Amino acid sequence: MKLLFGNKKEDLLSRLKKQDPAAQKVFYEQNVKKFLSTAKSYVTDLYQAEDCVIKAFCKIFKYIETFRGDGNLEGWARRIVVNECLNFIKSHKTVFYIDDINPAFMIETQDEDPVFDFNAQELLDQLPDGYRMVFNLYVLEGFSHQEISETLKISLAVSKTQLFRAKEKLRVLYLQQQKKMKNEHAQR
Repeated sequence: MKLLFGNKKEDLLSRLKKQDPAAQKVFYEQNVKKFLSTAKSYVTDLYQAEDCVIKAFCKIFKYIETFRGDGNLEGWARRIVVNECLNFIKSHKTVFYIDDINPAFMIETQDEDPVFDFNAQELLDQLPDGYRMVFNLYVLEGFSHQEISETLKISLAVSKTQLFRAKEKLRVLYLQQQKKMKNEHAQR
């Protein structure tokens, strides 16, 4: 969709700051799919993820005036989406951080040639909430363990442990998924 003010980001930002509905529509359409994907990586229920994105867009448009332009507008807005998801999770108290090592995650696997045909979101959705949140914040959002511990109000050690366990669980899930795919392919 072309607007009278063109597709220049500076023009879009200035129109957003003036609360121009046409600019808001363009920004929404350009980013809603990406932001929903981001939200879905934190909140597995699609309807709840959509609610988080809608609330985030409301905050983005309400507080767009506070965006100083130091960085990328989409990055600033994405951070609002992530924070909205974290607030949702905290308010529903659905995250439990596990301190005991579960031996089931330390399954011995044979060295096999990996097949790189997998659905990453499907694997992430299988992680426990605590693992997934720390993994997403560290790997996808680039948070440090210090930032994660402050954001989630957990210790630095718990943040590091959750990340380690998330990676281990993802490895196990990936290998299980590959084995299943290999068996299905062999049966054809």
